[in-house]
Amino acid sequence: MVSFVIVGSGYRSEYYGRIAADYPEVFRAIFLCRSEEKARLVTAHTGIPATTDPGKAVAIDPDFVVVAVDREHVADVAEEWAGKGFPVVTETPVGVSMEKLERIMELGRNGARIVCCEQYHRHPILENGFAAVREGLLGKPQTGYLSMVHDYHAASILRRMLLADGESYVLRGERKESPVTDTDSRYGAFYDGRVGKEVRDIIHISYESGKTAIYDFASTQYRSYIRSRHLTLRCEKGEWNDRLQYYIDEKGNPRRIMLMPDIPEKYRVLDKQSLRDSRRAWQNELVLDTIWDEYAIATILLDMKEYAEGGKSPYPLKEAIDDAVFWLMIQEAVKNPWQEKSVPKNIMAHIKNS
Repeated sequence: MVSFVIVGSGYRSEYYGRIAADYPEVFRAIFLCRSEEKARLVTAHTGIPATTDPGKAVAIDPDFVVVAVDREHVADVAEEWAGKGFPVVTETPVGVSMEKLERIMELGRNGARIVCCEQYHRHPILENGFAAVREGLLGKPQTGYLSMVHDYHAASILRRMLLADGESYVLRGERKESPVTDTDSRYGAFYDGRVGKEVRDIIHISYESGKTAIYDFASTQYRSYIRSRHLTLRCEKGEWNDRLQYYIDEKGNPRRIMLMPDIPEKYRVLDKQSLRDSRRAWQNELVLDTIWDEYAIATILLDMKEYAEGGKSPYPLKEAIDDAVFWLMIQEAVKNPWQEKSVPKNIMAHIKNS
């Protein structure tokens, strides 16, 4: 049994509550909220108990603490719980400023166990694609195009696509606004033809090895019936395009495979009917549904038990720092369109040497 405290009561915190409710034989959790009203609401939404008393929360003897507060305070609350000696899982990003990232790095250097819950690379379709890249099936990565997830999530995916872990890079780009018909949201679909605003960042990234990538994303793509999400990776001997990979086999013959959402044996304890139904459904698009988001997060929570007992980190802190820096650099780049921005030397040194 894996036990954890969920600090927070917002939209993202409820992901962790739903996961605990879906797998009662695997996880035990309790919410720690700032008010009785928030505690009542998260319990009503997820079925997981909640309290405003830290003593009652830690009475479940948690293996770790999940910090799922608002983005501005993630680093502060993570520092608080790490200071109490608990392993910590934070929501993304791990910090919202260079100053906070430097504080988190210092905590890590001093032995704090902090893991950022970056889940997208754990979606089975993507993980199967990354495995093919790591194994050299497509040859050496050269250029990538990502229009799938935002900011720090994109940094994590791009590193894995291009095998660019620990590489320094420069980026430049711009932000564009345009009208778009709203069709869906967190709270329901729209059918009245209302027109909203789409804010899209288009960023060119050059890595020290010579590899390049384009990041092209607007948040509309998360919830829209008229916007899709895409990934393209071009390599020496092949290409990865959404769910398809093209490559040359050992006899020189061109081949093509479709990536499937297979669940590794280690995580089959998390398999459930909705995931099985999804695997049986035919989708030619690259779709990253909420049920797979929750599965990916659940794999991190499952791995935290091993990490808390001295094992490998489910997501090394240096990667979480790299992700957050990428996001901060984008914010600076779009203020000065097409002017180069590079990673601060002290941050890059930490990423390379960790």
